[in-house]
Amino acid sequence: MEIKKLQGVIEAILFTMGESVELERIAAAIEHDEETTRKLINGLMDQYAEEGRGIRIIELDRSYQMCTKKEMYEYLIRIAKQPKRYVLTDVLLETLSIIAYKQPVTKLEIEKIRGVKSDHAVNKLVEYGLVEEVGRLDAPGRPLLFGTTEEFLRRFSVQSLDELPTLDPVRMEQFKEEAEDEAQLKLDI
Repeated sequence: MEIKKLQGVIEAILFTMGESVELERIAAAIEHDEETTRKLINGLMDQYAEEGRGIRIIELDRSYQMCTKKEMYEYLIRIAKQPKRYVLTDVLLETLSIIAYKQPVTKLEIEKIRGVKSDHAVNKLVEYGLVEEVGRLDAPGRPLLFGTTEEFLRRFSVQSLDELPTLDPVRMEQFKEEAEDEAQLKLDI
């Protein structure tokens, strides 16, 4: 294997592992002796320094680790301070509204209302900080209960759940009839 390819393999190992990797393990992975492996790594280290790259390889007691150059920290802090943007798809909004109006609610109850699995949607809403686990249902299996968070209230500009809009009972009945008709059509097909 040529030098560039071996260095590429070493680079991939160090990047993927994310922590220090012993010289002997790297040597075994590329099927070369430790001295050759050390020279390859030192070559990468020199190359990164010459090119002014944002990463470097450090040696820690016969182990090597890929890390960010100290000079880059201020830029990393800037990016970390930027607010994360997330998109609430129709599926997420539908799941969120079920949780908001029915809380505390289990995934099974959400899935009954939606008619499809909702693991991904609930997990995304938890990740976004809009929904959280609020306890467990006192039933076999003790399923998790989900509810909205303070972040949900903040994002939707409401002070409490009492401020959520309510549906007109007549309109609600129409929705139920439409859903039942749609379900019946699927069964007939």
